Amino acid sequence: MTDHDRPPYIPVPPRPPADKAQGGETGTDERLALNRTGSFEWDLDARTVDVDEAGLLVFGLDPKTFDSRPETLLERLEPPERVRLEDAVDEAIKSGSASYSVHVRVPVAGGDQWTHVQARILRHNDGQAHRVIGLVRDATAEVTHSAFVLALEKRRQRQTDIVERTTSALSRAVTVDDVTAALTGPGGLARLGADGLALGLLDNTALNVIALSGDSLEVVDELGSGRLDPKFPLADTVLSGRPRFVSSLGALTRRYPVLEPFVGQLKFQAAAYLPLVAQARTLGGLALFYRERTAFNPDERNLCLGLAAIIAQSLQRATLFDEEREFATGLQSAMLPRRIHDIEGGEIAVRYHAAWSGRQVGGDWYDVIALPKDRFGIVVGDVQGHDTHAAAIMGQLRIALRAYAAEGHPPSTVLARASRFLSELDTDRFATCAYAQVDLATGTVRVVRAGHFGPLIRHTDGRVGTPQVRGGLPLGISTDFGDEEYPETRLDLVPGETLVLYTDGLVEEPGADIEAGVRTLIAEVSAGPAGAEALADHLSDRLWERWGSGDDVALLVLRRSPDPGSPRAPRLHQYIHQADPEGLSEARTIVRQALTDWDMAELADDAELVTGELLVNVLLHTEGGAVLTLEVLPEPVRRVRLSVQDRSSAWPRRRTPGETATSGRGLLLLDAVATRWGIEPRGEGKAVWCEIGPSVPPTTAPAPPDPDPAPDPAPGTDPDPPESSKLPESPEPEHGTAYGTNGRTPKS
Repeated sequence: MTDHDRPPYIPVPPRPPADKAQGGETGTDERLALNRTGSFEWDLDARTVDVDEAGLLVFGLDPKTFDSRPETLLERLEPPERVRLEDAVDEAIKSGSASYSVHVRVPVAGGDQWTHVQARILRHNDGQAHRVIGLVRDATAEVTHSAFVLALEKRRQRQTDIVERTTSALSRAVTVDDVTAALTGPGGLARLGADGLALGLLDNTALNVIALSGDSLEVVDELGSGRLDPKFPLADTVLSGRPRFVSSLGALTRRYPVLEPFVGQLKFQAAAYLPLVAQARTLGGLALFYRERTAFNPDERNLCLGLAAIIAQSLQRATLFDEEREFATGLQSAMLPRRIHDIEGGEIAVRYHAAWSGRQVGGDWYDVIALPKDRFGIVVGDVQGHDTHAAAIMGQLRIALRAYAAEGHPPSTVLARASRFLSELDTDRFATCAYAQVDLATGTVRVVRAGHFGPLIRHTDGRVGTPQVRGGLPLGISTDFGDEEYPETRLDLVPGETLVLYTDGLVEEPGADIEAGVRTLIAEVSAGPAGAEALADHLSDRLWERWGSGDDVALLVLRRSPDPGSPRAPRLHQYIHQADPEGLSEARTIVRQALTDWDMAELADDAELVTGELLVNVLLHTEGGAVLTLEVLPEPVRRVRLSVQDRSSAWPRRRTPGETATSGRGLLLLDAVATRWGIEPRGEGKAVWCEIGPSVPPTTAPAPPDPDPAPDPAPGTDPDPPESSKLPESPEPEHGTAYGTNGRTPKS
């Protein structure tokens, strides 16, 4: 190891000549000694250190016995302090520094003494250190003062952090519930620096405890809630308007003897009772409880008062917001239907949620309108703007649209007249809406929309469709532009399917594309429960509360009652939309699964094959979708009846395809697979049906003679099909009785 690589040692330089006092003045050595400051010189080459008497006294060494060895000084230090000093000196020498300064603790009689070592490093021309000259002094007083200042600074920083964290948490609180959640939720007590909390609000002459947090504080609710009695500390604080700081339970019971029987239930040692006052109005009281605190110094009292002021201002703002929101929602609710009547053949659920923006009410609405012939109209709409003017326009427009619909006009006329009505009002507002006439007896839904979202349809298997509903311009704008065309789109609801109408507040997520919100809505509709009420609650909980409170929401859910048949004769319905490329495959899967569930899996292959053939004919040769009905005929032989209904009046024709033909075999295949089949008219369309399974056994009773036998058929014509092949009465009450057939002799 070279000389300059040696580990550093405590420097004690040779004592310089003592300054002589002249004229009675104190010399330099004496002045330094009086301040417990000494000097040293450390010879790195000779490995000796010379320390004057004052410096040796700082280290607690006797000048008469000191041997000038650096090791003797180091032995005075505890190992951690010795390592810290050596590291500081070694770093200064190796780094080329000209000086170093370090504080170390030196054991002396009566305890540790903080010693400050400050030195300058002398080097040769080549930079190698050869001598260290410096001072040592007793720094206990200044270090102790610094520690006190540091502790004080830490306390003040803690108080500042409490105020900042509490202010930040309460700045996001909008309602009174938000305020209590910020105080009692996760981290609430830690933000306040307390172990327990009780918050009471004035309600006329009562004090209601609305928030409690902390162990064993239920007794506070039992003692103080509902009573503004000065015998209780929180109520006394509210009545007097003066804070009270209690440093022990004994002092608390002496002041409030009524608490003495309950002291054993309390697990705190100190409490601060603070009035909540904002703009010279007392709102209530706040109690903060502490497990270990024994006294409140002035800074801590000021901190508690500051927290009370912050909480009072937040409560005042939240109370005002709650009152304004109650007014806004009351105004909006008064303009919406008070009650939705029950409907035959289905169920309707409606929801309205006001925006959380004070009096900024919106113009969203819903309505259900009774129409002639057991039909009804459903509408969801949104007037532009979020203010009382938008709500007033909404009320007038809702009444006008209801009147036009009740007169029996078709949907397109209803919206055209509503647009004209809005245009004639003294306003520059426009409105969007979706309106539909519904006939649940047949499942027919005629939809029009004016600049609004189209409906969603949840199928019986949980899939959600987005039918392409043609639309027109928003109400008001369409009249101004001279374009009052609202094309009508027909949809079909099979039993068990659900239609959903909504406004944009349900799908608008701040900072995200609205299409993402629509996709999320579709996913929630698919995953939600089947019932209309349950699904409406599910969507409200998952979407409206998720997006936030920036917009109001109107929601209408209509479900056609399911038609499961009976345990002996189960039944299912499925709608296949023409624009749905996966609908055909899913329909085949549904048929196979249903027959498996009904213990008729042996018929699944034939039924799946026929399902595909009938649906392909509809999807290729008509301009709409199809309703598939699958049911079991229990008597006299358990068979499957499959029906496909469409809106085309053209009946399929039997053809004789050539060997290379790619089509024309559908009816031939149906004839080969089905036991019975036929075609029957259904209002605006037709239904092709077939039965698969064992044939009906022939009756054993002899047939009575025909009193008026029919003449022989003319040459070249086919006789009438046997009576057993004629179409029986249709078991589908919603479609009526069949009266046209195209059958063949049943299989043996």
